[in-house]
Amino acid sequence: MVEPLKIGILYSTTGPYGSMGRDARDGAEFAISEFAAEHDLALEPVFYDPHADLSAYLEGARHLLRAGCRHIVGTITSAARKEVIPLVEKHDGLLWYMCPYEGFEANENVIYVGGCPNQHLLPLFEHLIPRYGARPYLVGANYVWGWEMNRLARELITHAGGEVLGERYLPLEETAVERIVADIGQRQPSFILNNLIGPSSYAFLAAIRELGSRNAAFLPENCPVVSCDLMECELDDIPGGAVGQLCAASYFDSLPTGDNFAFKRRVATRFGSHRRISSVFASAYTAVDLCLNAISAAGSDDPQAVRRQLYNGAWPTLFGSLGIDPETNHAALPFHLGRINAGNGFDVIASRPPLAADPYLTRRNRPAPKLRVVS
Repeated sequence: MVEPLKIGILYSTTGPYGSMGRDARDGAEFAISEFAAEHDLALEPVFYDPHADLSAYLEGARHLLRAGCRHIVGTITSAARKEVIPLVEKHDGLLWYMCPYEGFEANENVIYVGGCPNQHLLPLFEHLIPRYGARPYLVGANYVWGWEMNRLARELITHAGGEVLGERYLPLEETAVERIVADIGQRQPSFILNNLIGPSSYAFLAAIRELGSRNAAFLPENCPVVSCDLMECELDDIPGGAVGQLCAASYFDSLPTGDNFAFKRRVATRFGSHRRISSVFASAYTAVDLCLNAISAAGSDDPQAVRRQLYNGAWPTLFGSLGIDPETNHAALPFHLGRINAGNGFDVIASRPPLAADPYLTRRNRPAPKLRVVS
């Protein structure tokens, strides 16, 4: 009997980002099942759930590697990614990371299918500043995503001749947002950059909606809340909804492309027609699809052989023709800006074709750094 090819899946399905983890797990497992059926191949997904315990991610990666998984698709947060990278390096595996993140990292043992700031934050600000002004208020989760995204936002605003009117942070799962919202009400920014995560973000969006009901200056059309990490799978968790607010992503369920329509039909067959496809579902699916096609082309799951195949050219994906940069291991990704609608989906209001990743924001005018982790 031929041993099945094992693919590790490492997501938390509980805790502050559990809805994203559940969607990512579903997307990864869906890609595995489709590929196995189409290629008559024995594939085995091996799932480990750390239950939002940061220390458990290392044990999860160890479990998957010991189970024979040379490829692991996983983690939502940057903290979890950085936790497992040294172990993946030690075993010369590949971690397939597919969430938007804060950049300033590249590693030979990571394939980055999630966007870095020049693929989400920079085009977002290029859209916002001419329309709303350069006097934002910054809020963020008290960890690397919030810190780094807000640091970059400050630099962008300073470069644009603007002023950051306020900057506040909340611990993960903290929902006491009243003081921040009161401060925003007094300072009257031109827009709000939201780098909160999970319940903190949901409570904040609900409180801003209430502020807008009392003061029209804070309605979304006048002072939008903009995010780079809000997904379709989270919208039902926002008390009262967040209609009109904005989010940048490389994928939305509502994209009017033939490939997306075909993908949605396949997803509906598996999960039901009610299923909205989030960017994290689509990104996990795409990461696994890339992984399996590269393994097939290489004739082996050896990570070095898989990397060589990935660098050979562009690959057809749900995001369009997608290439992996051999200098940084990052994917070129499209930019889309979505506005939350009354049906708890996103209307796409602006798009750009795939942007080559520039994780260190060097603008490609200096030699690229060697692949490494920046802690």
